[in-house]
Amino acid sequence: MVDRATEVALFRYALIREAADPALSTRERGRLVREIATATHAGPDGTQIGVGRSTLDQWIRAWRAGGFEALKPKARALSPKVPDDVLHLAEALKREEPARTAAQVCVLLAASVGWAPNERTIQRHFHRVGLTRKVLAAGNTRAFGRFEASRPNELWVGDALHGPIVAGHKAILFAFLDDHSRLLPGHRWGTAEDTLRAEAALRRGLVSRGVPDAVYLDNGSPFVSAQLLRACACLRVRLIHSRPHRPEGRGKIERFFRTVRDQFLVEVAHTSVDDVAHLNSLFAAWVETVYHRSVHSETGHTPLERFVAGASGLRYPTAEELHEAFLWSETRTVTKTATVSLHSNTYEVDAALVGRKVELVFNPFDLTTIEVRWSGRPMGAAIPRVIGRHAHPAARPEPGLEPAPPATGIDYLALIETRAQAELGQRISYAGMPDTTDQPTLPGPDWERIGPATLTPDTDDQTDDTEADDAAVEDTDDREAAR
Repeated sequence: MVDRATEVALFRYALIREAADPALSTRERGRLVREIATATHAGPDGTQIGVGRSTLDQWIRAWRAGGFEALKPKARALSPKVPDDVLHLAEALKREEPARTAAQVCVLLAASVGWAPNERTIQRHFHRVGLTRKVLAAGNTRAFGRFEASRPNELWVGDALHGPIVAGHKAILFAFLDDHSRLLPGHRWGTAEDTLRAEAALRRGLVSRGVPDAVYLDNGSPFVSAQLLRACACLRVRLIHSRPHRPEGRGKIERFFRTVRDQFLVEVAHTSVDDVAHLNSLFAAWVETVYHRSVHSETGHTPLERFVAGASGLRYPTAEELHEAFLWSETRTVTKTATVSLHSNTYEVDAALVGRKVELVFNPFDLTTIEVRWSGRPMGAAIPRVIGRHAHPAARPEPGLEPAPPATGIDYLALIETRAQAELGQRISYAGMPDTTDQPTLPGPDWERIGPATLTPDTDDQTDDTEADDAAVEDTDDREAAR
């Protein structure tokens, strides 16, 4: 059996055999060495490796000086640099916690045995024995059992679905699904993915189906706001968020969204939807008449039947509880002038609160009425001083919901034209005067007959005028003689 040193020497000799021929010139040997260095070769253990030109030159010099034995590696190079027990301990540390990096494993080795190899050495060893992060993650895949709430309103699962383009904006569906019955208590289409639209869907479910014990949501921005947390706290609803990158427990609502795509949205593409209000009306009709009355493949019952069967003892919120739950609140510090600011508005509060942090409670749709609370106690209403915004920025209406302003019927340019004609009709328009050079003079006042036609008087007309003048003179002489 060939030992390890001999295998290495045979590999090295096979590479340099042609280039080490003494009959070659320096140019020819350099060309061969460059060709060998640019290629990859099967090493003694079968792996593909590359050998640099300087290493090849070193092996050629060693073979010329000492022959085949000089190509064998030294005994120190054959012995492992890292003891087996250290490598085994490194493997155990990695398997114990796959998230540990090679650098962290080296730290633990140094602390436990007093010595640790290079970080790169441990990385290569982990890769060689198959302890990579990908392999460990695949091997540690957990199996999750199917969970289902035992009764209606024990758990609602909420999420958002991006839908079609409506009125030039992408429509987004906020939905809350009852985990036990698969009934959809609350839903709302909107054109913004924010807390206000999520609260609208939740409020609809609370009014129609009661208050759930818990709501399970992901970590999206509409579901992690302080306003939604306040609403759940006021209604005594436990708010649960799924762990990042661990969406277990959300399969039911994802399956519902697939049903929405396959049965509802596919038909919306063939229907004229003018605005979000129309889309909400169509969706509510589909949910109540189709989805809630179709047998669910998992439960064997329709969602409505299963919800009604276990609906005894449901808790419904009062009007006062709903009003308080969906008020928004923000904290402000009262200035020295006994004022606070909120969304570009300034309010005056009780002077006794100067320098204190107060809670401003308000309806996001009406920023003119603000209630001030301090340490949980009501401190009166904030008096508006400067109102630059009447509603919260998120409380904007959905596109297409506000009717277009009525037409006044006023044509401004037509009015200007009519007035101009009335004013300028009384003036002479020299640019529009006709050329009367070759036209007869029209009858009229003397000043109207003054024109280009009088510059070249007719001969007959002039004779008649002279005779008339002579007759007038003779008549004057006769009157003088009689006198």
